Amino acid sequence: MPKTEVILTHNIVGLGGESDQVRVAAGYARNYLFPQRLAIPLTGANKRHIEALKQRRAVREADELNHMTELSQSLSKLTAVIAVKTGEDGKMFGSVTSGTIADQLKTQFDVALDKKKIHLEHPIRALGEHEVELRLHAGVVTTLKVRVESTTPVALPTDGATADGKGEKTEKRGKRPDRVVAAAPEIVEQPAKAEKKQRPAKAEKADKAKKAG
Repeated sequence: MPKTEVILTHNIVGLGGESDQVRVAAGYARNYLFPQRLAIPLTGANKRHIEALKQRRAVREADELNHMTELSQSLSKLTAVIAVKTGEDGKMFGSVTSGTIADQLKTQFDVALDKKKIHLEHPIRALGEHEVELRLHAGVVTTLKVRVESTTPVALPTDGATADGKGEKTEKRGKRPDRVVAAAPEIVEQPAKAEKKQRPAKAEKADKAKKAG
């Protein structure tokens, strides 16, 4: 594929900044860079624009540096809270990545930050507070506090129950005296009823004996 040299008029990530002279595919320059006015052909006439482009680039980079410096001071005072689901053992389902943190910064603080500027050696897989390094600009590095919390509710023991189940046994034992007390009146009352029934029978026999005499 044929190549051509162009002068970039805007910063293009991965390619260069304003005033840089780069070689790109001719079709890429013709179909994209030139129509979007992101570059101009490298000619003698266009070289005159290089100094103006360099000055514009210097102003842009200075503004970016100032903005990132102020942003680093603000972010260092913040704590991003990320809610995750966990199992009964407290272990997280999945992990927290740089993309997750970038989304939360936008949601919680309305800060748009490229996830590539959030440096994680490995995804976060544990609850608690973590310090995450932010590489905002060349020479501008800060840290962001990230607190990972669980959204899974903690199961609480039911009322009157204990961990070893003794509370349930005590409750059952407490019911036994009620059954004994309820049965006691019946036991005492039965002889009394029997005695009442026997008295009329004895009286009748005594009357018959008197009449016979």
